[in-house]
Amino acid sequence: MKCVLHCIFFLLLWITPNTRVCASHQGIPLSVVKLWASAFGGEMKSLATKYSGSQLLQKKYKELEQSVRVEEIDGIKLVKKLAGEMEQMFHKKAEAIKRLVEAAEEAHLNHEEDPELQYEYFNAVLINEMDEEGRSLELGGEFILQPNEHFNNLSVNLSLSVVQVPTNMYNKDSAIVNGVYWSEALNTVFVDNFKRDPSLIWQYFGSAKGFFRQYPVLPTYLAGYNEELHYVEPCLNGTLVQADVTNKDHFRDHLDKLFAKGIGMLDVALTEAFELLSNFNETGRGSVCSQAIMLVTDGAVETYDAVFAQYNWPDRKVRVFPYLIGRESAFADNLKWMACANKGYFTQISTLADVQENVMEYLHVLSRPKVIDREHDMVWTEAYVDNTRPQAQKLEDAQGPVLMTTVAMPVFSTKNETRNKGILLGVVGTDVPVSEILKAIPKYKLGIHGYAFAITNNGYILTHPDLQPLYEEGKKRRKSSYSSVDLSEVEWEDKEDELRNAMVNRQTGSFSMKVKKTVDKGKRVLVLHNDYYYTDIKGTPFSLGVALSRGHGKYFFRGNTSVEEGLHDLEHPDVLLANEWTYCNTEEHPEHNFLTQIDAIKLYFNGEPHLKCDKDLIQEVLFDAVVTAPLEAYWTSLALNKSENSDKGVEIAYLCTRTGLSRINLFVMPDQLTNQDFLTGEDKEVVFSADHFPLWYKRAAEQVPGTFIYSLPFGTGSENKSVVLASSAIHLLDERESPIAAAVGIQMKLEFFQRKFWTASRQCAALDGKCSISCDNDEISCYLIDNNGFIIVAEDLSLTGVFFGEAEGAVMSKLVSMGSFKRVNLYDYRSICRVYAQTSDTAHTLLHPYFALFAAVRWLLTEFVIFLVEFNLYSWWHSDLTIKAQRGGKTMLVPCDKEYPAFVSERTIKETVGNIDCESCVKSFVIQQIPSSNLFMVVIDNTCDCSDFGPVNMDPIEIMYNESLKCERLKFQKERRRPDTCHPFHHEENSMECGGSVGLTPSLISTVLIVLIVTIFPR
Repeated sequence: MKCVLHCIFFLLLWITPNTRVCASHQGIPLSVVKLWASAFGGEMKSLATKYSGSQLLQKKYKELEQSVRVEEIDGIKLVKKLAGEMEQMFHKKAEAIKRLVEAAEEAHLNHEEDPELQYEYFNAVLINEMDEEGRSLELGGEFILQPNEHFNNLSVNLSLSVVQVPTNMYNKDSAIVNGVYWSEALNTVFVDNFKRDPSLIWQYFGSAKGFFRQYPVLPTYLAGYNEELHYVEPCLNGTLVQADVTNKDHFRDHLDKLFAKGIGMLDVALTEAFELLSNFNETGRGSVCSQAIMLVTDGAVETYDAVFAQYNWPDRKVRVFPYLIGRESAFADNLKWMACANKGYFTQISTLADVQENVMEYLHVLSRPKVIDREHDMVWTEAYVDNTRPQAQKLEDAQGPVLMTTVAMPVFSTKNETRNKGILLGVVGTDVPVSEILKAIPKYKLGIHGYAFAITNNGYILTHPDLQPLYEEGKKRRKSSYSSVDLSEVEWEDKEDELRNAMVNRQTGSFSMKVKKTVDKGKRVLVLHNDYYYTDIKGTPFSLGVALSRGHGKYFFRGNTSVEEGLHDLEHPDVLLANEWTYCNTEEHPEHNFLTQIDAIKLYFNGEPHLKCDKDLIQEVLFDAVVTAPLEAYWTSLALNKSENSDKGVEIAYLCTRTGLSRINLFVMPDQLTNQDFLTGEDKEVVFSADHFPLWYKRAAEQVPGTFIYSLPFGTGSENKSVVLASSAIHLLDERESPIAAAVGIQMKLEFFQRKFWTASRQCAALDGKCSISCDNDEISCYLIDNNGFIIVAEDLSLTGVFFGEAEGAVMSKLVSMGSFKRVNLYDYRSICRVYAQTSDTAHTLLHPYFALFAAVRWLLTEFVIFLVEFNLYSWWHSDLTIKAQRGGKTMLVPCDKEYPAFVSERTIKETVGNIDCESCVKSFVIQQIPSSNLFMVVIDNTCDCSDFGPVNMDPIEIMYNESLKCERLKFQKERRRPDTCHPFHHEENSMECGGSVGLTPSLISTVLIVLIVTIFPR
């Protein structure tokens, strides 16, 4: 009894100080807020239903319910079919490349090198250029160039190819002229390839001599150690890592820490390198194929044959490539001996101009076995941005980044007299836009949230809807590692890499997991359950995956209508088809190039034999055209009724179907529209694209059937926040797993929408008409927020579109803690962070004359090693201008990982009353869902100041790793598929072709040395 009295007394003490809360709570009666929400929701539902025509369209699909056939999508069957179609597309590109290889090798075989050859060719830099007297420049000439839509409207000439010669090379050098002369034979093959496959774009031959032949014609505008061994990156002590962009950039940064001191212990470094290669291969992590040690040094006091005898002789499985930095030649003989004794090549680098000219030699040596065996391995690259030409840069600024992949093959000398030298003549290749790959993927079969993606044998992405090569929205800057994004960085919920590793190993199968997909520029999140299906694309290093979301995303339905009726309704003036979807292939034959998709469909049904169309898609789009046709007359009758919409608050009605068909009706004149995105398509998120449905369609699909989802378009300017979209999905059946046939909606003026809200918030149930509370009162604040917490209506207009937590941090925190909203943590493993740039004090270099010498040698060595690390044959002609680290002032931009939040309302909670304990008072609030919508009304007591809570924002936060974890992440090797063939050596190769040296001044000292250890994976 004593305990009970004590507990009651305690309870009374706790309640007594809060009597003001009860009074405050009485000031925000839940019943009144519910009345406001009901009044506003009812009016908006009625208005949106009326102007969108949602009930009429739902009725039309319902009438045809018995005549349609619903099918569950067989994911494995679908991905195999898509992979087969992609295989055919890639095969056509590969055949074009093989024809170029054959033509190039035959032309070279029939050519006799003539050091006195004089030949006038067309230099891309000089064509259509005139001298002061109006005459064509030498190696120039007049070319007729015409804009060509297939080549992104660039001005080209389809009859010939043109040659580019690097500015640091003499364009009349004998080797250049001879190479240009015999490679003229490729012109006819270039033209023939384009006739056979009009979807081809740039074709080219990159010569090992340094020039670049391109079709069509397009004008061009201009481990370190010293006295003791230590690793350039200490974290990588005793291991090797993959030479991807991130690791190369990391290595590059650490080169700045090199220093010169004493005599280099070369024997120790070579021993470490050989043991590291041996241990790495014994564990199964190495390629067990071509292996090389690249020695970058300014001298070697002996030949270290004891080390080679112990680790590399007699098999010589590791090639050695010594590079002598500087003009001194005293150690050249020792270094050349190392190269010759270990099947490598010796090169002396005296100036930075020597770097590109001489670094090619190691490629010739490594390619010898393939040349002798006549093994023309085909290489496909990861996705990259086509920014190698100024014109392409302009295109990117207008349309976003143009992602490409390249297929290339080596060209060898087939002359018998040079067979054992294994001479690499160059590389032929062609570019394939990723957009063309997407054309092979029928988006309508993947559902609203479904998508297809492809990766390489290294796990890098070829195409994926979440591959974002740009950062800092609108600034067109490329991330340094955008071309080597691993699948695990976008499908990050797969913590064990099950999906990735299965695809890398070219398996066929399925996988399932829950995912969080961001939409609306990363501000919103959809939580989905995806089923993944995957298989390999034969004849390529790629594997294809398809993701289908469970529920409506796993079902497809087929309708039936006559061709005549379908074509009649398809030709209505308000009908549009998805611009990036392929209903008919209008690119394969030139006579079809200028056809619209609707015209192509008509021609297809007229029996055009050369027009290839997707029969299933066309049949379904005709069905949708017939079903949606009545809405045209319905919308027209609304527009003609002058008494309706007198204040012109509703501007547009729109609908889209699962087949990419859309209809748009204007209730005002085009020049009176507040926002014209639906007409111009400038906002790519509101229209169909090759890999996604419109944003409003995707969000409506996740709403309860029969309800509307309201949203403000996120834009860079306030004018883009001046409209509200109300959208609703049309379900084919009543069942939960029904396919979604279409989505409809309206666009309203924001001012009109807000006025409706404030009118509803002034209602009350008092018989005398005197309301005890109103949103006009200073004591309360009223907000209308959506299901992701963004403000649509507030008394302060500047808060429109702002996250609610930034305006009312205390209330948002309470809503999250009470479960009304859930915080969802998202991750970006491809982000960019701004960090302070470290600068070094160089004053000490003035203290001693030797420091100037050391600095010069180190600079040349560093620049050379950077080039050596980043060099590949393809980059000889295509230099990727991506951002390595943007330095500006005292900061620079570097790759990093970030975590950021998104918020989602809990559907089961319709209303909540809450109190917040603040510093000296208690703040009360009421949140009430707006019926038939994704909206919530929030009414907050203003008499209590809770500013000490601070805001809740959605700013991303960099994930900070301690040094140990950083090191583990750097060393961690993801699974890769090893090459099917290996050509490390050939018994016929002439290994005595191992380089030469130039007699210069003798060396005085030996300073900085670097060993690069290479274990080579062919792509």
